[in-house]
Parts: sequence; C-alpha cells; structure tokens
Amino acid sequence: MRCLVTGATGYIGGRLAPRLLAEGNEVRCLARRAGRLRDVPWISRVEVVEGDLSRPETLTGVFDGVDVAYYLVHSLGQPGFEAADRRAATAFAAAAHAAGVRRIVYLGGPELAAGDAATSAHLRSRSEVGRILLDSGVPTVVLRAAVIIGSGSASFEMLRYLTERLPVMVTPRWVANRIQPIAVDDVLRYLVGCAGLPPEVNRGFDIAGPDVLTFGEMMQRYARVAGLSRRLLVPVRPLTPALSSYWVGLVTPVPNALARPLVASLVHEAVAHEHDIATYLPDPPGGLTGFDRAVELALARVRDAEVETRWSTAAGPDAPAEPLPSDPDWSGGTAYTDLRERAVAAPPEALWRVIEGVGGEHGWYSFPLAWSVRGWLDRLAGGVGLRRGRRHPHHLRVGEALDFWRVEEIVPGELLRLRAEMRLPGQAWLEMQVRRDGAGQVQYRQRAVFLPRGLAGHAYWAAVAPFHALVFGGMARNIAEGAEQVAAEVQPPR
Repeated sequence: MRCLVTGATGYIGGRLAPRLLAEGNEVRCLARRAGRLRDVPWISRVEVVEGDLSRPETLTGVFDGVDVAYYLVHSLGQPGFEAADRRAATAFAAAAHAAGVRRIVYLGGPELAAGDAATSAHLRSRSEVGRILLDSGVPTVVLRAAVIIGSGSASFEMLRYLTERLPVMVTPRWVANRIQPIAVDDVLRYLVGCAGLPPEVNRGFDIAGPDVLTFGEMMQRYARVAGLSRRLLVPVRPLTPALSSYWVGLVTPVPNALARPLVASLVHEAVAHEHDIATYLPDPPGGLTGFDRAVELALARVRDAEVETRWSTAAGPDAPAEPLPSDPDWSGGTAYTDLRERAVAAPPEALWRVIEGVGGEHGWYSFPLAWSVRGWLDRLAGGVGLRRGRRHPHHLRVGEALDFWRVEEIVPGELLRLRAEMRLPGQAWLEMQVRRDGAGQVQYRQRAVFLPRGLAGHAYWAAVAPFHALVFGGMARNIAEGAEQVAAEVQPPR
C-alpha cells in the first residue's frame, strides 16, 4: 500500500515510517520543510512532499494515490493549539476524502468522561480531532493511548527525570490516579496493523499495556528497574496541576508549555475500557509489553545511544524557513555578528569531531556556569532550557534539538549551523565551520548572529555583548585546543 505519514519529523511518525517500509509499503512523508528529513537513515526509501495542514492550498496532490493516511501531528504546547488542531484535522479530512483515500489512522489520547472535558484542553482537543476524522467520510481508526513508554517520549522523559533527580518528592493528588501505560513498540505495531483493517471499521479503540498503575507506582517501579533506591513520595493536597507543571518544567527536560497539558491530562484516570482491537489485531504470542520491560528497553536504548526519535524532534510552525540573515546580500535590517577565527594544528577530521560533539553531556566548551545560568533563566521564562540534551553523543541530524538550539544545517566535515530556541527578543544562530586558509592551514571559524526584534532586541544584544569575549572567545579557543588534543590521541606511538 501507499501510506502517507504526517508528522514524520516527530516522535511517533519518525519511527512509524521505517516500520511501514519494513512491511513492504510505499511511504510518502508530508513535511512543512523537506530538509528536516534529509538526514534520517531511511530518507532514500521514501517520497517527501512539502505541505502544511494549516494551509489547505499547499496540499494539492499530496493525497493522490494514497491508500492509508496517518494523522500524527498536533500543536500541543503552542498558543491556541485547540483551534490550530481543529483547522489542521479539517483540512486533512477534506483532502483525504477528495482524493479517495481508503483509510485514515489517528493516534489520539484517552477518552474523557463528559464532566472532565473542561479540565484538560489537551485531551479535549485530541478527542475533537478524532471526531473530525471519524466524520470525514473515509473509514477511520482512532487509537486512544494514555502514557507511552519509550526512549525519548515526553512522558518517559518526565517520569525518568522526576524519579532519578528527586529521591524525595512532594506530590500532588494526581500521582494517585490510575494510568494504563503502553510501550511504544506496541503502539507502532497497532499503527502498522491498522493499515490493513477492513473498510467497514470506522471507530475508536483503546490501546494499553497489561499494567494498571498510579503515577506514584510508576515512579517506584522505574526506580527499581533503574537500580535506584525506593523514592519517598509526600502527598501535598494544595499542589495544583498548574503548580506541579511548573515543577515538572524546572526538574525535567520537558518545558512548561508542554508540561502543563501533560500534567493536566494526568489529573484524570486513563484506563482502557475495552480491548476490542484484539479482534482485528491479536496480541503477540508473548503478550503486550509490561511496564517494567518497557522501561528496561527504553533505558537500554538511552544507554546504548540508539534513541531513534525524541519528543523534542518536532519543531513549531513558527520556526524560520530561511537560514541566518547575515550575509552581504541580506538587506532586511540590523543583524549583529560575533565572529571568531583560530588556526588549528590538527587535521579537519579532528576539528569536526569536536564540533559535532558540542552540547549535551559534552557541554559548550566554555564557561559552563554561564551556559547553565542562561539555561535556567530560559526555563524560568518558560523556555526549553539546556536539558533537552542531544539524541546521540557524537552524531547530529538536521532538524533535531540540541539543548536550547535546533540543528538547522550540517555539511559533514565542514559546517554546523544551529538556530536558537531559547526565549529571546529576536532570532539567533550559531555557526561553526572547518576551513583552510590560502596556505592550507586548518582554521576554525565561529559566527554568532542575532537578529533583534524591536528595542528590546537591541538592548538585549548590548547587555550580553560584554560577555562574548569570555563565552564565545573561550568556546573558539577550547574547540581548537580540543581538536589538537584529539589529533594527539590518535597519533601512532613512535
């Protein structure tokens, strides 16, 4: 079958596409910018088309010849996400129906009781999207999952960091609510299998793993699997979902904008009410993956640096489409630039190894306290901070998150360009480059570029410029010295 995957740059879509290929399907991926998928390992085997579900006029031809269309996008964490998701689902449904698509598959959230709809905009929106797709005139399957346990998922990262960093934790009432989590591999198995359901199936299905646990029990069992001591959980009734979401935002990599709807959805019990999906897609011979095993698999992926996708992979729709605006032919206004160049007594390969290893556990090669403080300030302002880290300790891909940056461009061995996603009164880029001068000497070239927005942007640059010699100057110096050290380590003994 020919399958259309929306959200292929995201957590689930980026894992679903290669699994559909493995089953012998043709895969077409819809992305706002095709370049975001350029570095994924399966890119040569799929067709990538550009389009934006928020702009129906860009969908012409996208659904032509498609048998099964997967709806795996959402605007969670962005202002007005309910209206944005409603418009996107409506455009998707209309385009799929007009093109004669045979099936729609949607991954949503647990169904809320009638009286609970007002308290979780996240789950309310997921349910609304499901209804729009079910009413599209195209046979639709809505898979309703609660917490997904897998390396890199937002729910797993929230659970992981809360448990590992807080041996003693004051907890709100919602940690006693029952949840039926599901392993990401089981979610993917259902998504792939739903492509072949008979055309008369047009309904929602609850999907969940075999264990029903409270969030507190999930923390204790995570601690046991991870080899940690038992956690002390102290219930505090006045700790509201809003307050606890700020706490989650400070302690975990999940920013406040995403933590708030996730926590709000945990206020309600999320237990499967039926297992009708087994009528069409029977459980595997060994049964569905239990919670402890799902945690073991996720931790093994993290330990072995084999995380396929992360919750932070997807970028918001307001991400700039054009690269940094500082070149001579750009005439859009003021662009502040900090430029550093250093000769490096090492081969280009050694310099590139240091450049591509920037961020995450390796840090930013200068004044760690300054970077840490900037990350905390960003978290306090509701930004993503530094804790998003990196997917792999040594290799980067275009489009993935790197602490509070996004990888915008990579030319292997030559160029790494990062776009800032911290809270700023403007837009910022950091560019690191391997070059040779006229004499053939290896050079490291580093450019920080800031495009201010209004008076606040100009004031911001003036305030931070005095620190650039310390931060950016030290960064350039340490990267050059790091490359020389790498080169010395690989030199054969004399």
